[in-house]
Formats: sequence, structure tokens, C-alpha cells
Amino acid sequence: MIALYGLSFVVAFVALALWFALKREQAEKYFSRLMFLALVLYSMSLVTVHAPMVYKFQTVFRDMLFLGVFGAIFSRMAGWQKGFWLGVVLSLVAMFWFYRQFVSTTFPYHTSIPLDAKGEILLELKEGHQVAELTKIAEKYDLKLQRAFFPKDVASTELDNYYVVDIPDAGSKKVVNILRRLSRANAVSWAEENEIIQVEPLKTGNLPAKLPSKFGINDPGVANLWGFERMQMDKLYDYLDKNQVKPVRKALIAILDTGVDGNHEDIKSNFKSIDAASDRDLKGHGTHCAGIAGAVSNNGVGVASYSRDNRFTTLTSVKVLGDQGFGTQQGIINGIIKAADAGADVISMSLGGPSNQSRQKAYDKAVNYANKKGAIVVVAAGNSNRNASDFSPVNSKGVIGVSAVDSDLNRAEFSNYVQDLPLGVAAPGVGIYSTIPNNRYETYNGTSMATPYVAGLLGLLKSIKPSLTTEEAYKILNETGMDTRNSKLTGKFIQPLEAVKRIN
Repeated sequence: MIALYGLSFVVAFVALALWFALKREQAEKYFSRLMFLALVLYSMSLVTVHAPMVYKFQTVFRDMLFLGVFGAIFSRMAGWQKGFWLGVVLSLVAMFWFYRQFVSTTFPYHTSIPLDAKGEILLELKEGHQVAELTKIAEKYDLKLQRAFFPKDVASTELDNYYVVDIPDAGSKKVVNILRRLSRANAVSWAEENEIIQVEPLKTGNLPAKLPSKFGINDPGVANLWGFERMQMDKLYDYLDKNQVKPVRKALIAILDTGVDGNHEDIKSNFKSIDAASDRDLKGHGTHCAGIAGAVSNNGVGVASYSRDNRFTTLTSVKVLGDQGFGTQQGIINGIIKAADAGADVISMSLGGPSNQSRQKAYDKAVNYANKKGAIVVVAAGNSNRNASDFSPVNSKGVIGVSAVDSDLNRAEFSNYVQDLPLGVAAPGVGIYSTIPNNRYETYNGTSMATPYVAGLLGLLKSIKPSLTTEEAYKILNETGMDTRNSKLTGKFIQPLEAVKRIN
């Protein structure tokens, strides 16, 4: 049906153009009927595709506005012989642009994303309804339903109404049919795919040229942190010390990833364990992110973070991805809940992937739950050189999305762009030197590396002003940030000193 949506829209556009362009009565009759048929097929495709109703209405309004504008132009062109072919060319160019920019990505990746084999669907029951009301559907398809999420504060969320649905021997067609059937059930408020999420493959970068020693700390790896130079970390350190800035309380930064080596020499004294199973990391991804966000400063080894004396933030880990870097939407949402219930002030997620849903409701509710508990959620934009609005969970409502830039403040060639995200910023993401398991260090590239830079800064801000909300934090980062080579695509590049001045 997604293919039918795009094809029917193109046919409707062409039929509309020819209807007005060709003045012969028979041609007008033929192409008006063709356009009517194309619009019928267009409507059928939208009715049957699985997406939120509000999103479908927005899609119809956008598409019909485009057809209406060009219908008016075509009607004016009718009979204009000299400009006929010029009008045709311009119309085709406009159609190509609109199709590529909007139509082709309206319902992205719907059939290509792998789902959790142990639970392919997440569904939300309507308030006051019971899972037993789905017995007939469950028996017909041999479905197994189990509670998906267990938030402590059930009064502030509807996440306790979610169930995960296991479909034995599920094929793609079977999943789509069951998803549609469940969505139409009276007891179900919402149903969506439980997608498999992964970290991007780690890309080893070149170790940056060493910087002059001007930061007033004894960590040898700081000489390789070009981001410290661009973020004017020395001036931040001096400001914090000179003005004797003190935290109201230590902020807790939760790294949701492949785990964190909590015994690493440059992390251990800044680390708080909330789950022993999360304090190991065979992949190395989570430990690298943790070192960026909150490595121990001024301890004579490794790298450093946002203060000379480590009094502002503490790290913790919630393992939501396996040792190979894969996880599920359900597992990530449970991780968000767990971090929020543990009192995290900042939740950092360097993970994600292309999204089947135009809007994934479960992620939105999980982020909202975390926000209500006082946490700011920061998510990597992704490394596919595409629009981040097509990727989850960075396209979730209420998260700050992070793009990656290089030392010249160019958008990293791999970084997704964030111009269509309401809360997008930029941070260092190329040639980032940080911690990896077993007291080692490595240089990696990715929006995964940019994200904990933002998380670490937000932890600093939250320690000074614990009541800071996501909206307030983004406003500060955006207004105090530095322009990149293309700020429209990347968002503003974070500037820690100016951000701290806003709240101190």
C-alpha cells in the first residue's frame, strides 16, 4: 500500500497537468477520469496503511495543497502556446522535488526493518480495558501477550497499559495483518512494531593533533581533544573556579548503551552502579560514550570532562543493547523507565535506526515519563547522512537530537541532519578520543560520540539548576551555541561557558 500511495499521487499529478494542458474535449474527459481514479487509489492507500490518523490528515492536507497550487498554475497555462513546454519542464522539476522530499519519505522503511523475534508488536490497551478482551484474536493467531513495561510511578504514565505480542513463526505479511487487526480492536488504543535497534558500527578515527597544554589539568589525553579547544573548555574551567560555582547537587547522567566498564581507571570514581549487569561492556561503545560525558578529570590518566574537580556529575549505566550492539524498542523503553526511576537527571542514548512508524507512540510516552521524573533525554541523530526525522528514537517528542561536526565545524559526512527536529544541536563527533574497556583508549567517529558531549554539558547545567527542563535547556544551548558551516542542517554547536553563564 505504501508503493500504491506514491504511484497514485504521481498519476494524479500527471493527469491533472494533462487535463488542463490539452484543450481537446475528449482528452479532458479521459484525463479527468484518470485523475479521479488515481485519487481513489490514493485514498485507499492512506486508509489501509498503518500510521496515526492525525499524521494521515496532515499528509492529505500537504499533498492536496500541492496539487491545488499546481492545478491553479496549469489552468492559467492552458492555451499559452509559447510557454507550454517551459511550463511542462518546470512542473516536472517541481514534482520530482516534492516526491523526493516528501512523498517518498512519508511512510519510510515500512517493510525493511527487523523486529524482535520474541515480541514483534507493542500494543497499548485503552484505559479501563483488559487484555482478556483480545482472547479471540490471540487464539486465532496463537499470540502470546505479556506486560511490556513496569514504571514505578504508574499514576503519571500509561506505559503500564502496554503489552508485547509474540507471533510464533511470524512472516512480514503476518505481522502486518495482525498489527492491523489489533489496531482495530475496541480494547486497543495503539499498536506498533517492536523494532530491533542497534548502535552504529564503531568507526575508528585518526588521533587528532595534540593541543597546547592550557586546560590546567594533568590528564594526558586532553591534548588529543580538539573539542575542548572548540568548546573553550579552559575558559569554562576558569569561570567555574574563579566564581566558585557550586552544584546544588550532583547530577546523575545515565548512559543507555552496551553497558559501561564501571571499573575503568578514568571512570570508576565518577561512577554509580544501579545494576551490576550494566557495569560491563564487551562492545566498548557504551564505555567510550561514558568517558566523553563524565571521565574523571585531573587524575593523571586518560581524558577529562566538564570540570577540573568532578564535583558536578556522576555517571551510571543501563545496558539496553547486547554485546553485539543490538537491542529492541521494548528494551530501550524499559531502560528509559529504569533510568528515570533511578533518579537520572540526563539520559544519553547513542543509538537508533530508521523508523517504520511516522510517529512511535511508545517512545513518546517513555520520554514524557522521564521528563516528568526530571530527566532530559539526549539522542544521537544517526550516521546515515539522511534526515534524522526518519529515525527513532531521535524523532521522539521531547528529546534533544545531536548531530556530529568535525574540527572545522563542518557537518560530518556521515551525520544525519537535524533541521526537521524541533530540538537539534551539534557537538564534536569526528576523531573523538575516549575510554574503552580494560583501561584503554581509542578514537572513534559518530553522532554516538557527539551525544554524550551534550549529555555531559546538560549534567553540569542540571547540577547547578536541578529544575532545568528540556525546553529551557535547548533554548540555552541554541541561543548560546556557535554557528557551524551549515547550522541549518546541524543545529548550533554547543558552547559550555556561555550556557553556564545563563543559569549561574
